[in-house]
Amino acid sequence: MKRLLGVLLATTVLLFAFGALAVAAEKAPASKPQTITGEIVDLGCYMGHGAKGAAHTECAVSCVANGMPMGLLTDKGVLYILTMGHQNADPFNAAKALAGQTAKITGPVSTKNGIKSIEIAAAEAAPAK
Repeated sequence: MKRLLGVLLATTVLLFAFGALAVAAEKAPASKPQTITGEIVDLGCYMGHGAKGAAHTECAVSCVANGMPMGLLTDKGVLYILTMGHQNADPFNAAKALAGQTAKITGPVSTKNGIKSIEIAAAEAAPAK
């Protein structure tokens, strides 16, 4: 009986420790802001049928204005989901006007389950390459 109680106690301690580590990992501080340049794409059209570039600008602006999520596609083909900061939505809303264009996006970059994202702290048009 004492052995069973000891095993249960040890298991409980281990589960608690792993739980605390998982919570700490979830609350890890955001990365330092980075500036990444790429085309702002509407994710519906880009993921659905690869739509991007100057020929798709008008559609991208319309889709984003109607609530379609945005992404930033670098010239190396890396796609970042663009997210809005909880404290200030202005940079995110400014990025909507840049849909279909090359932009410089600044903010903390995160990766979760293989998906990259940038929380937009600043957005500005960038010269196309």
